[in-house]
Amino acid sequence: KELYVNADLYIVAGRRYGLVGPNGKGKTTLLKHIANRALSIPPNIDVLLCEQEVVADDTPAVQAVLRADTKRLRLLEEEKRLQAMLEGGDDAAAERLEKVYEELRAIGAAAAEAKARRILAGLGFNPEMQNRATRKFSGGWRMRVSLARALFMEPTLLMLDEPTNHLDLNAVIWLNNYLQTWKKTLLVVSHDQGFLDDVCTDIIHLDAQRLFYYRGNYMTFKKMYQQKQKELLKQFEKQEKKLRDLKAGGKSTKQAEKQTKEALTRKQQKCRRRTAAEEAAEAPELLKRPREYTVRFTFPNPPPLSPPILGLHGVDFGYEGQELLFRNLDFGIDMESRVCIVGPNGVGKSTLLQLLTGQLTPVGSSPPSKKWGVGFFNQQAAEQLRLEETAAEYLQRSFNLPHQDARKCLGRFGLEGHAHTLQIAKLSG
Repeated sequence: KELYVNADLYIVAGRRYGLVGPNGKGKTTLLKHIANRALSIPPNIDVLLCEQEVVADDTPAVQAVLRADTKRLRLLEEEKRLQAMLEGGDDAAAERLEKVYEELRAIGAAAAEAKARRILAGLGFNPEMQNRATRKFSGGWRMRVSLARALFMEPTLLMLDEPTNHLDLNAVIWLNNYLQTWKKTLLVVSHDQGFLDDVCTDIIHLDAQRLFYYRGNYMTFKKMYQQKQKELLKQFEKQEKKLRDLKAGGKSTKQAEKQTKEALTRKQQKCRRRTAAEEAAEAPELLKRPREYTVRFTFPNPPPLSPPILGLHGVDFGYEGQELLFRNLDFGIDMESRVCIVGPNGVGKSTLLQLLTGQLTPVGSSPPSKKWGVGFFNQQAAEQLRLEETAAEYLQRSFNLPHQDARKCLGRFGLEGHAHTLQIAKLSG
């Protein structure tokens, strides 16, 4: 499958780009190609893609961040070796040692640990956590350490793929503010409109296998894109009218389309002079009706139930060997409530949901009504899928749906037809 056709990538130093487009179209693939230097990138430009969590070992989080700066580590090792040589009476090491000191001052080595701790603190690590071994963190927290390393390194081109996915609200706000002052070049994939509005100076839109560029944040892009779609629709309708007129005048469908394409060619030649290679690469095609990417969620109306629909009363709960997360908790939800649970990672938000849905058994809970059904989607839901199944097969098995109904459902959620029969393992994250 071709993800890009006749696409051009332009990145200007010092700009902060948001790369947007539907899932599965190649945004992450593009970032990986840039990171692997599969594209022509000048050798003097250092590129970093933050995509993998740090290794789970005995390294403290702050040291995992500091060790990312290999130049600083090398200079510190050389400094140590040269000092030992001086103490051993080798005066020839003094000149080189002075140069090492100069290089360490130039890269701000003395302030490196303070900088690393400041970044970790912004991402939600308290002092104890900063000194904790990475093996004692969950995958989500190790991804935060990886993000801290990337920010600490300050590469010429930093690429972030949905960086807010593993962050709580406070960490998202901190990252948002931190990146607004980012002086180097940034390329970020995100589905968070507020984040893109605050951080980005430019938007790159992946559409129809090409890249389109817009100055301004996401809100500005959205307005310009909607206007562009209106203009394309007008051009399409004008083209369709011309085709109908030609057919009404006795032309065959093939002749009408050929004549319309020739008119498009003349229009392009009038706009600018092009080389033969450009003309071959951009042979005019008839315009297609602009298609909007839409996702439709529908929820069936439940039967009326008397309040509280769901509740916990006098609940205590904690995991074995750890302090209680909840003590004497009272919580209730009524019909038509839409509740958002916020708080730092690790305080028990997911645990609260599992208590409410009966996946965990607390002390002191009232049993929920038996007339209601619960839909539960958690952070690890994708890991529980059977990767050898297709998306359609998964819905058919899980909900006893006919094949066509399963495909209609997938289409409403934005999954294109060709992806319905692909193995889940082959779909993008």
